Amino acid sequence: MKSSRHWSRNESTSDVARGQASAAKRSRSSVQRATVSAETLTERAYRALEEEIVTLRLKPSQVLSEQMLSATFKIGRTPIREALQRLAREGLVAILPRKGILVSDINPRNQLLVLEVRRELERLLSRAGAERATKEQREQLQDIARGMVRASKANDDIAFMRLDRELNRLMIDAGHNDYAARSMKLLQGLSRRFWYMHYREAADLPLCARLHANQARAIAQGDGDAAAHASDKLMDYVENFTRRTVAV
Repeated sequence: MKSSRHWSRNESTSDVARGQASAAKRSRSSVQRATVSAETLTERAYRALEEEIVTLRLKPSQVLSEQMLSATFKIGRTPIREALQRLAREGLVAILPRKGILVSDINPRNQLLVLEVRRELERLLSRAGAERATKEQREQLQDIARGMVRASKANDDIAFMRLDRELNRLMIDAGHNDYAARSMKLLQGLSRRFWYMHYREAADLPLCARLHANQARAIAQGDGDAAAHASDKLMDYVENFTRRTVAV
C-alpha cells in the first residue's frame, strides 16, 4: 500500500507536470499565432499603402493620419503605424510629429541619384539570383516573365506594377545577400512611383515589360552573365526614360 501511495503521488506529480507543459505549449502557440497575425496585418497594411502611394492615389504632399488610414483600410492603427514607419524608411512618406504623415514629393533629380545606386545593386542581385535561386524561385520567375508580357499586351499598368514588385521581391530573395537586399528595398517604391507618374507620356510599356521579362528569364535560367547584361539593359532604359521626363 505504501508503494502504491508513492506511485499515486508520482503519477499525480507527473500529471501536473504534463498539464503545465501542455498549458505552456498552448500559451506559446497563442503568442505565435498572435505574432503571425500581427505580421500579416502589418504586411497587408504596407502593401495596400505602398500601392496607393506608388500609383498616386495617395498624392505627393498629401497629409494623412493613422486614424483616417485605419478607417479606410479597416486595419488597426498599430499595423498601420508599423507600415508607415517602413514607408518612411523607404522615403515614400515623412512622419511629422504632432502634424501627421506627409506623402513625399517626387524629385526627378533625386530619382537619377536613386538609379545610380539601383543599377549596381540590380546587377549584383541579378547575377547572384541566377547562381543561387531555388527551383521553385526559377519557376516563379518564368511565370512573372509570362505575366508581364500578358499585362503589356492588355495595357494593364496595375497588373504590370504588381508583377514588377513580385519580380523585385524574388530577385532579392534569390540573391541571398542581406546587405544588398536591405539597400535595394529602400529604392524600389521610389522607382516604381516615378515610373507610374510619367509612363503615359514617356514610357513604352511593351518594351519595358519585355526588358523586365528578359531579366526574369535570365535569372531563372541560371545564366549570371546574361542576367547581369539584362539588368544593365533594363537600367539603361529606365535611366533614359527618367531623363526624357525632365530637363536635367
